[in-house]
Formats: sequence, C-alpha cells, structure tokens
Amino acid sequence: MINKVTLIGNLGRDPEVRRLDNGAVVAKFPVATNESYKDKNGEWQTQTEWHDVVVWRQLAERVERDLKKGKLVYVEGKLTHRKYTDQNNIERYITEIVGYVVRPLEKNPERTNFPSEQDAPPSHSSEPAEPNSQPNHGDSSDDLPF
Repeated sequence: MINKVTLIGNLGRDPEVRRLDNGAVVAKFPVATNESYKDKNGEWQTQTEWHDVVVWRQLAERVERDLKKGKLVYVEGKLTHRKYTDQNNIERYITEIVGYVVRPLEKNPERTNFPSEQDAPPSHSSEPAEPNSQPNHGDSSDDLPF
C-alpha cells in the first residue's frame, strides 16, 4: 500500500513553529496549489486548494529558517487524518500532510543547501510516532493544531 502526496505550491504564510516540552520541533504551514481549466463558456478558471503541511525535527528547523510566505515549494509526504478535542471540548477532525521532503523551488541567495531525502526518516522508521500522536488533552499548550 502507498500513502504518498506530492505538492508544488506557494506558502500561504510563514511557517508556524513550536518547540515541545520533549524537545521536538514541529512546523506547520499552508501550501496553495492551483488548477486551471476552461469552463463551459470557454473562460479560463483557476481553482485554489489549500493543504496543511506539518514537518518535524530538523526539517522543521530548516523550514523555519529558509521558507517565507509566498515562496514556491516542493513538498513530499503522507496524508494523515486525526481527531482532537479543542479548548471548548468540541471534537474536531483535521487532514494534514506530514512532510518528509520540503525543497524551495526558488533560489535563496543566503542559503545554498536544503534538506534532501537523506535527512528524512525512512517511511518504515521505528522512531516514536510523534506526527500521528493525539494532542495532550490535559495541557492546551501542547494541543495541536497550533
């Protein structure tokens, strides 16, 4: 079975980064992708889809340092769905892409290297499943989404 998502799009805002009590770093950012098509009247239409992307550890630190709102990026990851309870005790559902490869597609004169596949954990990693863990319902400071 395969769960793989590949996106090329623009960052909707600067990455939002959190450092958790256990030392893990997590970054979240929206990516917009566009699809253009001709409608029944022959007019070009553009449909924008927004995707929530989450990255962890060193990749989150690099994203924080190197990516800004509006930048064109390549994202590769897996599609995840999770449920959490918000501060008002309402169950919420969220769909995210947990990214394991993120590359800017525009040159940044200050940086010459960026994370590659070698920096990403293998898909069969036995590391703790932080990206899939449920939020800490007792402590809203560690409650995801941000």
